[in-house]
Amino acid sequence: MTMSSRPAITRFDQPEAPGSIDHPRPDRLEQGNPRRETWTLYESADGLMSSGIWACEVGRWRIAFPLGKEEYFFVLEGHVRLHDQAGHAVDVLAGQGAVIPGGFEGAFEVISPVRKHFVVVDRPA
Repeated sequence: MTMSSRPAITRFDQPEAPGSIDHPRPDRLEQGNPRRETWTLYESADGLMSSGIWACEVGRWRIAFPLGKEEYFFVLEGHVRLHDQAGHAVDVLAGQGAVIPGGFEGAFEVISPVRKHFVVVDRPA
């Protein structure tokens, strides 16, 4: 392997260019219609992992993770609340991280505008 073909470290600096903009699917919305912006900064060669920065306005929508998909995230600013189907909620504030495990179903709620680092692993179940 030559020096130029070695994998490089990726730093998570905030890009100057806009990210990819989307909104939750209408059939999953529970509150608002928050604008979400994603900057994917790294994707593994096998396509099983992606990571970057994500920002979102206040709102709430249902989520359903397949068994092979997991996400670790660290909140840089803002406040999110994850609701499970049994009615329990977990708050994640700036300076805290959490994992959404494969098979999780519930709701993702942004209490105050959020910016987070994310790492998603999506392998065949």
